[in-house]
Amino acid sequence: MPPQVLDPRNLPESEEAIDFSDIEAKYAVDDEDGFENILVVDNIPIVDEAKEDKLLKVIHKIFKSAGINLREGSIFMPQAVDPKSGKKKSKGFLFVEMDNAEKTSLAIKNLNNYAMDKTHVLSVNKFTDIEKYATLEDEYKEPEIEAFDEKEHLRSWLADPQARDQWVMYRGEEVSIYWNKKAEAPEHVHSRPNWTETYVQWSPLGSYLVTFHRQGIALWGGESWSKIVRFVHPGVKLIDFSPKENYLVTWSNEPITLSASVSNASLPFGPEDEGNQVLVWDVKTGELLRSFPNISTSGDRSGPTKINWPMFKWSSTEKYFGRVTPGQMISVYEVPGMGLVDKKSIKIDGVLDFEWAPAGRQKPNSQKPANDILAYWTPEVGNQPARVTLLNFPSRQIIRTKNLFNVNGCKLHWHPHGHYLCVKVDRHTKTKKSSFTNLEIFRVVDKDIPVDVVEVPDAVIAFAWEPASEPRFGIISTADTSTTAAGQSGTGTTANTPRTSVSFYKLEKGKGKLATTEFKLIKTLERKTTNALVWSPRGRNLVLATLRTQTTWDLEFYDMDFEPVETKKEQTGNVNDPAAYINLLSTQEHYGVTDIEWDPTGRYVLTSASMWRHTMENGFMLWDFKGNMLFKKVLDKFKQILWRPRPKSLLNAEQKKKIRKNLKDYSREFDQEDLSSQNAVSAAVIAQRRKLNEDWYSWRRRAEAELAEERAKSGKSLANIDTKNYETIEEWIEEVIEETEEVLDE
Repeated sequence: MPPQVLDPRNLPESEEAIDFSDIEAKYAVDDEDGFENILVVDNIPIVDEAKEDKLLKVIHKIFKSAGINLREGSIFMPQAVDPKSGKKKSKGFLFVEMDNAEKTSLAIKNLNNYAMDKTHVLSVNKFTDIEKYATLEDEYKEPEIEAFDEKEHLRSWLADPQARDQWVMYRGEEVSIYWNKKAEAPEHVHSRPNWTETYVQWSPLGSYLVTFHRQGIALWGGESWSKIVRFVHPGVKLIDFSPKENYLVTWSNEPITLSASVSNASLPFGPEDEGNQVLVWDVKTGELLRSFPNISTSGDRSGPTKINWPMFKWSSTEKYFGRVTPGQMISVYEVPGMGLVDKKSIKIDGVLDFEWAPAGRQKPNSQKPANDILAYWTPEVGNQPARVTLLNFPSRQIIRTKNLFNVNGCKLHWHPHGHYLCVKVDRHTKTKKSSFTNLEIFRVVDKDIPVDVVEVPDAVIAFAWEPASEPRFGIISTADTSTTAAGQSGTGTTANTPRTSVSFYKLEKGKGKLATTEFKLIKTLERKTTNALVWSPRGRNLVLATLRTQTTWDLEFYDMDFEPVETKKEQTGNVNDPAAYINLLSTQEHYGVTDIEWDPTGRYVLTSASMWRHTMENGFMLWDFKGNMLFKKVLDKFKQILWRPRPKSLLNAEQKKKIRKNLKDYSREFDQEDLSSQNAVSAAVIAQRRKLNEDWYSWRRRAEAELAEERAKSGKSLANIDTKNYETIEEWIEEVIEETEEVLDE
């Protein structure tokens, strides 16, 4: 249609009479592209100009409760003059501009039909949907069903018919995934060069493999190991998942900067994030929930002197996470709103550290929901003693306190089930010339939360609860106060291996009304060089190791519940003595060992020597829980090896009990599978040897035939070959079968 030509001498009487169709067609905006991120929020209260700001603050708060932080100026609320009062009033609806389509969908899902009060229930819709519904045709048309795009299952590895476990290995510039095959060479699953730039890490339940890059991190998973989601955080160095993998915290030593010369359209950051270094993400949507500045250990916000990681700690229910401002307060936030609980921090003078209980306070076999428990400690200030405090959350009700004196420092250790809290208290004498350690153990599930005190005359450098329902723990102590546990001594190896002692304690419940219940010493192992105590994730078994030293690489495998034989009964005089059940299964060595890790089933142990610590005989060894070496691999440029974690079993206690009862029946089936596997391997080896033998004889026959043909042509026979002038060469090969090095004490 040709454009309308206006006659200046004969103009239309009104604006409505002018045809703008040509201009509208030229500058038309596609609704699906231009207004996809615009929301229409209806049924809001009608207010005048005086209450407009207050209403907008309420709208911001409502969106924040759904995990969405609105930018300034993103809300437009139309107004009109009220003919009765003559004042401008809102029209009962408003428009909200969202950052992206994901946030738009999240707002509709969480806020549609949200009740502000009894008379105002929000109706949240896309602006494009309103236009679409207004132009619907009268005749119904069957919509086209999109083809179902099936995604890979993130926990598909759990369906392995042989119930094997995986590990990830980082060597050189290549990252590889393997299946564990016990004594056989591991089965390769997937490899990729330059998959990460610094190191790799599993998520707590094993759903994701995390790789680190200059621009941020990426999460990988599924059978094809495709990229699931990426998080943009330049220079990211450290990460920490929430217990159920729903949230992720990242830290970079580079503060976030927004440059005007660089387009920030693809970045998740806003002006409110500039200068911050800690980010909290939603793992499933990839959305940035909030950013935080660093806090130094001295409480000075201007710049940290040391980073304690994880900086934020998660509650067992994953509803809350918090961090401590040393000497001042504990700030607890809720998700997904990311706001302070009750809009205020917990002010605590002198507070230095806190820990959430890994499970809420709940009596055994109780059906009531558990409460989150937070434990913190404060040092001695003036005439005030040091103090350990337990409080329920979010009620903030203090349920137990304990005063401590002559304290150098404290470390909080929760039992994996949350029933016990051990506070390792490093103390000094009144003269401050010597130090020792007290273990203050809170029995959280008992009435009034009694506290047992275990006195250790030496300094305790390592503490570890047995991850089982029976309360038992082990400690490593030494008279050398300069000694530290493995993993706390820096990045390299140490030259000295001071003497240490390893002690085990168990809760013994007395009988009768006057009997006491307390933790008692079971056994002490003297004159060790151990600096690491690693329990099996199933309990009972443990490994004592000497890690990251230049002279000693001992590995000792123990069974804490070994059935004593008659000879032990004669030696101890009491077969019920708990010490009689502690049995050394095996003593081994791994030259230059730097790291040790149990697999999720508690059947296998990986020990490794990383080039990040030293460059001598790097590689790894695989052991069973008894200390028998199953597989060894020496690898140049070996850096890291990690078992893939497993989520908790879906079986209840009754089902597990039934399996244990019928374990012999399952064992026959598994033994048959192992025998078949061994036979298959043996058959493959025999077949390979036969093939090599046949190849050899086949070549020999061809060579003899060719030689006979050549001698026949030259008129000679094989009988004329002179064997007298042949020279016989004997070659001796020396092989070291076993080498033992013994260090004699002076």
